[in-house]
Amino acid sequence: MGYGAIFVWETLGTALLILLGTGVVANAVLKNTNGNNGGTLFINVGWGFAVFTGASVANPSGAHLNPAVTLGLAIAKKVSWDKVPFYFAGEMAGAIIGAMLCWATYKLQFDKHDEPQNTLGIFSTAPRIPGVAWNLVTEIIGTFVLLIWILESPTVKAGSDGIPQFGNSALGYAGVAFVVLVIGTSLGGPTGYAINPARDLGPRLAYVFLMPIKGKGDGNWGYSWVPVVGPLVGGALAALLALALPAS
Repeated sequence: MGYGAIFVWETLGTALLILLGTGVVANAVLKNTNGNNGGTLFINVGWGFAVFTGASVANPSGAHLNPAVTLGLAIAKKVSWDKVPFYFAGEMAGAIIGAMLCWATYKLQFDKHDEPQNTLGIFSTAPRIPGVAWNLVTEIIGTFVLLIWILESPTVKAGSDGIPQFGNSALGYAGVAFVVLVIGTSLGGPTGYAINPARDLGPRLAYVFLMPIKGKGDGNWGYSWVPVVGPLVGGALAALLALALPAS
């Protein structure tokens, strides 16, 4: 696939992922919505199906939607390094666009929300207990789980009796949605499980520089590097392990 097509499909898929993912948070957090106080499980389920939607649409490019996934696949020799910058660019562009579309969807609710200074959390993650080292560890572990599943999940292969063994491939992109859901419910408590640098940084940039929310808070830049570096490290470690594992 050409560089331009990669950029277009990754932009579109990531925009849908972020629109629906941040949208479920906005629905749960903002006042005067039908989903107000939906709770953590409501949000986690929404993010899982947001991954399914974005990935399904971005299938032509391989549906990375996540720089940590792109990096892990490149290290594992499943995508060529010359394509990596175009994946990264599409993922970041899509994340910014998706966040802006979420804001537009809930514009009236943002206008009426009585705590605008606390609305950054709709778009980006933050730790429940700040502690850079352990917050970083949390993001590394969560992303490691995602990438090792992507890299080692069984796919279609011929069976000894001539009947194909589908492994997890029969699930399509629902499989990765299930993994994101369990990461959120199991490992998302400490930091909100960014597990995706574009998912966190793109909406954070859009919130600070593009969204006209009166009284909004700052970008919490002191923490902003953790959900970027942690997922990239976790993705790289999973890829290195995948290279070291014996062939199945």
